[in-house]
Amino acid sequence: MIGLYRTKVTRIAVALVVTGLLAIPALAQAEDTQRAKQDAGIGLAAAMANLFYIPAKLTYAALGGVTGGLTYALTLGNTEAAEKVWVASGGGDYVLSTDHVSGQRKVHFTGGSEPSQPEF
Repeated sequence: MIGLYRTKVTRIAVALVVTGLLAIPALAQAEDTQRAKQDAGIGLAAAMANLFYIPAKLTYAALGGVTGGLTYALTLGNTEAAEKVWVASGGGDYVLSTDHVSGQRKVHFTGGSEPSQPEF
């Protein structure tokens, strides 16, 4: 009778260990699925933000180009003054990446002392 009891306990213990080992890949897959959902959400947020950001940035850069030209003309050819306007309005980020949206990278709407390096 005791031998039968030990056999049942052993079988139950083996079944629990096997079930636990089989659950490990499922838990890892669930974590990967969660990360994929989060990445997709950040990508969608970046795409939606760019619908507003890109036209605003292009408008700002175009107006800065015109303003820099007027600055050049009104200062009788002072390129240093005009370049300050052109660099400020023409520099910066033209597209928001997922790093911008997630806060891992700072958005530079204007150009200036910190040049923006595009990452591909």
